[in-house]
Amino acid sequence: MTVNIKPKQIEFLEWEFGLFFHFGIRTFYEGHRDWDMKEMPLSGFDPTQLDCCQWIKTSKDAGARYAVLVTKHHDGFANWPSAYTNYSVAGTPWKNGKGDVVREFVDACRKHELKVGLYYSPAEFGSNKKSAREYDDYFIYQITELLTGYGEIDYLWFDGCGSEDHKYDTDRITKEIRKLQPEILIFNMWDPDTRWVGNESGYAHSPNDNIVNSLSFSVFTDVPENLQGDRFLPVECDFRMRLRNWFYSDDDEHTVKTLDELMGIYYYSIGRGANLLINIGPDRRGLLPEADANRLLEFGEEIRCRFSSPVSTAFSIENDKIVCEFDEPQVISHVVLTEDLYANEYIKNFNIKCHPYDYGQPVTVFEGKSVGRKTICRFPHFFTKKIEIITDNPASVTSLTVYK
Repeated sequence: MTVNIKPKQIEFLEWEFGLFFHFGIRTFYEGHRDWDMKEMPLSGFDPTQLDCCQWIKTSKDAGARYAVLVTKHHDGFANWPSAYTNYSVAGTPWKNGKGDVVREFVDACRKHELKVGLYYSPAEFGSNKKSAREYDDYFIYQITELLTGYGEIDYLWFDGCGSEDHKYDTDRITKEIRKLQPEILIFNMWDPDTRWVGNESGYAHSPNDNIVNSLSFSVFTDVPENLQGDRFLPVECDFRMRLRNWFYSDDDEHTVKTLDELMGIYYYSIGRGANLLINIGPDRRGLLPEADANRLLEFGEEIRCRFSSPVSTAFSIENDKIVCEFDEPQVISHVVLTEDLYANEYIKNFNIKCHPYDYGQPVTVFEGKSVGRKTICRFPHFFTKKIEIITDNPASVTSLTVYK
């Protein structure tokens, strides 16, 4: 079955790895939780050392290709001077109310050549005080500010949390977004181009098919939303660098993920053809906490160490098998495959066999399901001169890369 695929969706998968930044009024109020309805006065917001370039340069140095900033979370605080709320940076002591976090973030992304993503929570504390029409108007007015005031935005990230029982005029909202920025990618809601993996742990499922007929709307919904037919929707796996908190906390630095845990998440996300989005909460200075930033850089260095020096990228198709043969035997542990996604994911199963000697039968070292944008096949180190991949559609494979 053929489905429509936008070139921008393929480009999204090529971004692979991004950073998520939860930063706002809640950064300055320790212990607050989603929907606790506690007041957070504007007087508390004052990141005197705010440096979005530090966030983005660290991300770039770690290998990220995109970044997503929380512009407005469920509390309603706007990280830009919105004309449609009094609860924004304009009412804070920071820069005497003249600051704009969104502007500084977007400028930093462009300076360091990362794709720009903006998170916006449709749901908000106190929204039940407005009629449905009034709230849709407010929603559209704020999104219009974000999509007209900062140049081209690559990615608009909607959070479904809190919207489970709210009815929006989704046709009106999405038409306005598409009119303002026709090339923008929308995450997970209403007219999505990408979809949420369904957990906040960073792990993609196996098989990870990009073609689906339903998606998970929110952490609080058990029944997937029916899409009324098949759609091509690449997966994004978001997770926190720290165990529980999206926003900065003084009390959980000891929960920063280990390098081994991050590499495990990498294999279960990017290694399964999904994108990886790591959240770090900038601290009250407006900087990335040292522990989180250092771990992020270690992570990027480890990825480069494992995947920067391939043994071989050559392959051929022989008798319906994909074959890769070396001039001299090698000890290998990874095979990375990619597939032609415009061919709508033909591969549904495959196995990798290695020949330990020039004679005798090969040994199966890996069995897999989908390939998609990329699959990283990791196995214990194996001495071999020849690899064979048996699959249901070898012609769909566009690249094969072997690593030690």
